Amino acid sequence: MTGLGKTAPAADQSPFLAVLDGEVRSAPPPLWMMRQAGRYLPEYREVRAKAGDFLTLCYTPELAAEVTLQPIRRFAFDAAIIFSDILVVPHALGVGLRFETGEGPRLDPVTDAAGVAALPDTLDAARTAPVYEALARTKAALPRATALIGFCGAPWTVATYMVAGRGTDDQAPARLLALRDPDLFQALIDHLVEVSITHLLGQIDAGADAVQIFDTWAGVLDPLSFERWCLDPLARIAAGIWAKKPDARIIAFPKGASAEALARIAALGVNAVGLDWTADRQSLRKLGEKTALQGNLDPLRLIAGGPQLDEEILRIRSDLDGVRHIFNLGHGIKPETPIAHVERLVERVRAPL
Repeated sequence: MTGLGKTAPAADQSPFLAVLDGEVRSAPPPLWMMRQAGRYLPEYREVRAKAGDFLTLCYTPELAAEVTLQPIRRFAFDAAIIFSDILVVPHALGVGLRFETGEGPRLDPVTDAAGVAALPDTLDAARTAPVYEALARTKAALPRATALIGFCGAPWTVATYMVAGRGTDDQAPARLLALRDPDLFQALIDHLVEVSITHLLGQIDAGADAVQIFDTWAGVLDPLSFERWCLDPLARIAAGIWAKKPDARIIAFPKGASAEALARIAALGVNAVGLDWTADRQSLRKLGEKTALQGNLDPLRLIAGGPQLDEEILRIRSDLDGVRHIFNLGHGIKPETPIAHVERLVERVRAPL
């Protein structure tokens, strides 16, 4: 059975891309997981050790392609997402970046007019070219039915890391800068909008079938701030991509956004909107008539496993049956997730309702 009364798809047709392009495929829905190439996989840990450090892994195309392909080989997900990081963009703008074991990313903070003015107009190809090469390598190795996703961080989320120099609980440093000096913060956002367009177009040219824009920290903003710092930049990025690539497929993932905010994002014409695990699926069903809905299993449920995992998978599928839905987590898979639970997830998502 397929959506919209269509006949069964060809074996090499991508169900993930079909849903992005407007079809309903709920028996089963296409499936992939955010951060699916990562530390929960022993084969990833082996390659990570070979690379020596995280940034070397990101910037070595053959290694980045290899870890991108690992979860496809193991689980046959319907889409692969290129192994990279949202902080490639500030790094390619000359911002110092390092990853400290157990501490996460550390950047040289950009907090004043001189820091923003010092950012170059173009991204350093030494940082971005390896990402594009990894995409091309991955695309050549993927089964035809498996789509390839490129991505970037949304300007607001990337700016929060640039201002604070790290992630924080509520991203207060960036919020305070935006309140105290909105013109300066606007200049930073504007800069990130332009280079994000460039980076996403580069990924599409390299073979990405779709691109996802991660706004991990959208949920910490009040409605007016959300409109200025999240919605407007997203609209400008989408318009910039579509001006050069009218058929480009775009997924927006504003973690923590309200139902009203999600509806406004869908109205931009993006192909899918990502839902975190707090989203009320029943109230968002109607939104699924306009755009695909992606999500929204709690990553902690995947760690816990057991009957509650089976039950929640069934609830998600039932709640979104009959609308355009891509099954995913409500955020990235965590390193401590048992592989057996991922195997169970794949089995249950692909079982008949």
